[in-house]
Amino acid sequence: MASLESVAARPQAHRFRVRPLREEDLQRVIEIERECFSTPWKEQTFRGLMKRSDTDLLVAEAPDGAVEGYAAAWTVIDQSELGNVAVSAGARGAGVGGALVDAVVDRIRDRGATECYLEVRESNEAAQSLYRQRGFVTVGRRPRYYSLPTEDALVMRLRVGDFSS
Repeated sequence: MASLESVAARPQAHRFRVRPLREEDLQRVIEIERECFSTPWKEQTFRGLMKRSDTDLLVAEAPDGAVEGYAAAWTVIDQSELGNVAVSAGARGAGVGGALVDAVVDRIRDRGATECYLEVRESNEAAQSLYRQRGFVTVGRRPRYYSLPTEDALVMRLRVGDFSS
């Protein structure tokens, strides 16, 4: 079982600590969500996820205590979905997204997941690259899945046993 503290010690997360989301983080997470997505989740969505026992909501915290990114995933029996990963504009390129994905995969493995799925915009090559580096492969497409602008989603899957962080 990997602890979140062990995630913080990894080289790619050198400036950020990944930890569970707390109530006091929520407004900052919503700001990041609005900055990153054209159809952002509402506060009510986050509050609902915070109440679910099958959900992992993690944040990346900078040394000064500022939350610079978050990830949301949920697990049902042996399958997980990585619902969102978002990093503030000022923290992109610093390994925050990778540290968050690594921490999520460690958590869902601890929950007994054998597979993790996600959807990603077809045009989001940076995110696709990050996921591929961690072993995700494209397994399908959802036509017109996204709006503003309308775009297909690529469905990616990770066989969790193949992941090594």
